[in-house]
Amino acid sequence: MKKSDTNSSDAAGKSSRFARGSAKSSLHEKGKPKKTETGLRTEKSEYKGRGKNQKPIYGEVEERGAKKKSFRKPYSPIKKAGKPGKKEKTENQPEYDLSAIRKQVPKDTEAIRLNKYIANAGVCSRREADTLIEKGEITVNGQVITELGYKVSRKDKVTCRGKSIRPEKPVYLLLNKPKDFITTTDDPLERKTVMHLIEGACEERLFPVGRLDRNTTGLLLFTNDGELSARLTHPAYEIKKIYQVTLDKPISKNDVDAIREGVTLEDGLTQVDDLQVLSLDKTILGLEIHSGKNRIVRRLFAHFGYEVTALDRVTFAGLSKKDIPRGKYRFLTEREVIHLKFMNKGKNKKRHA
Repeated sequence: MKKSDTNSSDAAGKSSRFARGSAKSSLHEKGKPKKTETGLRTEKSEYKGRGKNQKPIYGEVEERGAKKKSFRKPYSPIKKAGKPGKKEKTENQPEYDLSAIRKQVPKDTEAIRLNKYIANAGVCSRREADTLIEKGEITVNGQVITELGYKVSRKDKVTCRGKSIRPEKPVYLLLNKPKDFITTTDDPLERKTVMHLIEGACEERLFPVGRLDRNTTGLLLFTNDGELSARLTHPAYEIKKIYQVTLDKPISKNDVDAIREGVTLEDGLTQVDDLQVLSLDKTILGLEIHSGKNRIVRRLFAHFGYEVTALDRVTFAGLSKKDIPRGKYRFLTEREVIHLKFMNKGKNKKRHA
């Protein structure tokens, strides 16, 4: 009797470039129309992850019963040690005085540009706000506004796609992300997201800056500052990240040299800023990179035939995870926020090959 695939991990292994035979063909048949006596029918499939070659894997949809129980958050903010016999206090949300790097906050009666108003509300960057305005998705006091440069006061009622928005006080929060959490603000499949980890941290609506894969751990910044978020994720600013990479086998000197020189992948040239071997068995590496391409670290090593078994972001934009245990978070200090605001501000050109 022919054995069938039992799980997605078996399918991932059998779909590698070294596999042959029926296992590979059965993998590609999943999710494709199949003939039956009544004609064509389509099997439902869902994304199961990626194989060693970093290609997506799809499998049969698992039946979901009644509504899942709400996720119980096992994590919390960093607790500060108090006096013996007293309860430990969690870190309080700080108030930032950023007047040193920006003009005095306008009063309610003073007018500001509409795109700045939207960015200050944490919706998006100013440039993206201009796009929303041009598309007619912004209304002021019930009137659709498409004029760039239009000014509003803080007393005006502004809506974006039907939802009322108001400028919020800025919040900056740093999380040491654990595995098995998805970097998204909402997941239709009701899986665990990073928003569960910072639930209750503040009243303001936060969103992650960039993303980390489900199985990638380490630093993840949250804020409602749309303008800063756009700057930290834009390739022109060349924001550097440092990762600790664990491979499934020792890396050769030739491959280390090749990666340092730059690697051309399917989406173009990728250059690294530094690569160092950290362990005697040559499986643990330190990688400094500024590229923000999707799954770039895993794809970089997969190009040379290595599988990344563990990936941890230890530094992001000059911030480190020192004193932040896995699954914990803390608010940035005022000094750290000012540093981010000025980081690579003069860089306005893309990196050349």
